[in-house]
Amino acid sequence: MTIQPLLDALDIQEDAARALADDLRSQIQELQGRLREAETQLEHLAITRKTVTALADRLPARTTPPEHPDYPRILSLFNEATGPLRARDVCEALGHEPQPKNIEGTRAELKRLVKLDVLTEVDAGSFTKKQ
Repeated sequence: MTIQPLLDALDIQEDAARALADDLRSQIQELQGRLREAETQLEHLAITRKTVTALADRLPARTTPPEHPDYPRILSLFNEATGPLRARDVCEALGHEPQPKNIEGTRAELKRLVKLDVLTEVDAGSFTKKQ
């Protein structure tokens, strides 16, 4: 019996295994490249996060008022006003009963707008729009 057919069969299997190994090496190289890109992107994102976090303390305070149903109307009143307004004036202009609880609620809203640097309290209880 001759072993040549067996050697030929082994050659075919070796060629197939070599081709598969070459293909897998190519895939590994491609995946390594993609992995390097992903790791670089992660490093950049970590640097960005660190920078943003470090700068967060330096950002100016929020200057736009938060959402509140009366704020647009209050700001409109101050845009049209020719002088300072008191909490009672604003309360009445908004259509609220001039009861102490409503006036104090309006005063609290005006004080919040002062803290947000939207309004200025020129005298105790008198407010104007920030220039």
